[in-house]
Amino acid sequence: MNEQRTTWTVLQHSHAALRSAIQGVPDGSWTAPTPCEAWNVTQVLQHAAGDQQGYAAVLTGGGFPTEDPFAPSGRLAGSAVDLLEGALAAAEAAVGAVEPGETAVAVPLPGGPFPAEIAVGACSLDAAVHAWDISVATGQPSPVDEALAAELLPVARAIVEPLRGFAYAPALPADSSDGALEELLRYLGRDPRWTPAG
Repeated sequence: MNEQRTTWTVLQHSHAALRSAIQGVPDGSWTAPTPCEAWNVTQVLQHAAGDQQGYAAVLTGGGFPTEDPFAPSGRLAGSAVDLLEGALAAAEAAVGAVEPGETAVAVPLPGGPFPAEIAVGACSLDAAVHAWDISVATGQPSPVDEALAAELLPVARAIVEPLRGFAYAPALPADSSDGALEELLRYLGRDPRWTPAG
């Protein structure tokens, strides 16, 4: 990040992953298919940015996304970086006001409010998983490392079940050889070996 707006390192690392994914999208790849069925790379970017703006809006009471994150148009009014940076800045500023140990932090998810660590983790998980989606869709290595995946896995287990069939597909069977990232992806309904070719 150019400027640190939050001391929550899990959010810093997840946002760094999403920034890296967007910055690495090759020319001509914005319409490539992604692990998010029916959405291309541009639409996943719009969704991810909208979700970050949504977390910020719920925490601050204003500035909701102008476009429905769950019906992304696939058309950008400006640059991808500008869209992303505005949303990440809003989320970082809003989450920066959340204190560790808070017991009831508002989130745009069923089941909330959540304890601070889960609420901030949920915002972070959203950014990280879509960073992975965009990266694998555009031939980049995963920007989500094992340490970040291990930190996000308990968050996923705390929030995902009510979102199955809407935001997440059914979990895929675990494999005994899985590392933390593969385990996280399978739990979120993603095939760790997904490629654009299928």
